[in-house]
Amino acid sequence: MNDLPRNMNLKAFDPHRADFVCRHEADAVPPIDPEAEQWLQQGLALTSPALWPEERDYGKALQLWQRAAERKHWKAMLNVANAYAEGDGVPKDTERAVQLVEAAMKLGIPAAYDVMGTYHMEGVGVKQDASRAYAFWELAADKGSPSAMAYLGAKMDADYDNPQRGFWGNRKVALKMLECAFAQGNGKAAHALGSTLAGTDASRGEDYARALKILHEGVKLGSAESASYLSFTFRVGKPMVGDVKDGARAERYGVLGDALELNPDLRLPNLDRVLPLPPTPLPKWDGNKQTLIDAAKAVVAVPVVPPGPGPSAGPQRSGRAHVPEGHALPEEPQRHVPAQFESTAAPESGYWIARLIRPVGERHLAWNAEQVPMRYARGELFDRTRPGLMPEDGRIQFHYLGELVALPVHAVPVGDPRVARRIAREAQLPEPARRCLGDRSCPATGIWQASVPGSHPMATTFNQWHRQAYVLQGRPFPHPGEAGLDIESGQVTWTWWNQANRESPVGIAHVGLGA
Repeated sequence: MNDLPRNMNLKAFDPHRADFVCRHEADAVPPIDPEAEQWLQQGLALTSPALWPEERDYGKALQLWQRAAERKHWKAMLNVANAYAEGDGVPKDTERAVQLVEAAMKLGIPAAYDVMGTYHMEGVGVKQDASRAYAFWELAADKGSPSAMAYLGAKMDADYDNPQRGFWGNRKVALKMLECAFAQGNGKAAHALGSTLAGTDASRGEDYARALKILHEGVKLGSAESASYLSFTFRVGKPMVGDVKDGARAERYGVLGDALELNPDLRLPNLDRVLPLPPTPLPKWDGNKQTLIDAAKAVVAVPVVPPGPGPSAGPQRSGRAHVPEGHALPEEPQRHVPAQFESTAAPESGYWIARLIRPVGERHLAWNAEQVPMRYARGELFDRTRPGLMPEDGRIQFHYLGELVALPVHAVPVGDPRVARRIAREAQLPEPARRCLGDRSCPATGIWQASVPGSHPMATTFNQWHRQAYVLQGRPFPHPGEAGLDIESGQVTWTWWNQANRESPVGIAHVGLGA
């Protein structure tokens, strides 16, 4: 038992450590299998916070996550563990939950160490032990867990120690942890970082302008706390916003904050479409809350399904020429059967077609072209009436085409599970694709998707489905450095989704979902 990961020897939590080295979780986890990712998303759609509790199907979701976990999808592994810990879709089994987390720990997954810390703090399947909990969280942070960094960074960002109340004074390391977690897209870290940078004391790293941008990014990353913070800030006109009250912005942050509170899975990368920071003017909004929320969501492509087979005349024919719906003749007969003269019987069941042996001239060629496959059972005499032919036109033969085969079921478009989770909406990607490098001015207003080459050292962290931004024509694209990422603007390729707000004849933008 002592060699189990839950019982591993741990270095005691050191809130006064001298330094912190930022590592990213995406660089430590196993590669994600695309099919396993689809299973994960389908399971999340079945248990989405956007559903009423009675609508959620944890049992089916668990089956999907278990399939994904078998392919070492680390998020699925931890979801299965959580299902056993909570008894969602399966009888509660905390020992099984701990075992699953240990399996993830053996794969080096930083989040697994974070979860093990939580289990020790709450006594889930292990003896409750706060000291070991903090030690696991610190280890998780060192391995790259943004969740652990955000938690510990907020705990250590104080001016003095008070262990009884759960905080310590180590601002230097706390800021490094929060910056590292923020760079990985952690909304809780954005809120903690932005709120602690709000001020004018440069010796403490305080900077109102940067704090405002980070909190605004926090809303994009799904932080309801950031939205609430900014709603209050604009409502009362705090120093962060120049002591200017802005009720319109306060209202919109409030609406979005409520949505994020209800659905923690929600991200709003295109927030600037509906709520840009000043001095950019707000687009007009009709007051529909759902429109405001949907317009700020990420967009995903409408599923594309290959075209099915074209319509066939076979089902409309009757008698021997009838071909049942959903069936067709094979490209080649299932077996070779020699051609048969009209005076004989079919040696093999199947479809046969009549042909003049020696067609001469256009009339004969036209007659051949007009013939349709006819089905004969084995032993049945072929039709000898030769409609449209004279004796002098020569003899005909019947050629075997084979038995019918079932057509493949035409694929039905399957919507993106993220749309079902209500964290994204579908859009058509314009054709031909329009792209622009990040060090150039934006050539067209709309939603833009960012990516770096797969060979870039930050690719696993940066290339996310929701790495999008709403950019106005002529404005610069967002610089990755503002999010704490070591990427040059010129290394980023932006792809245009269009989705620009509608403009009135006098040039006033209106929040909408089209384009």
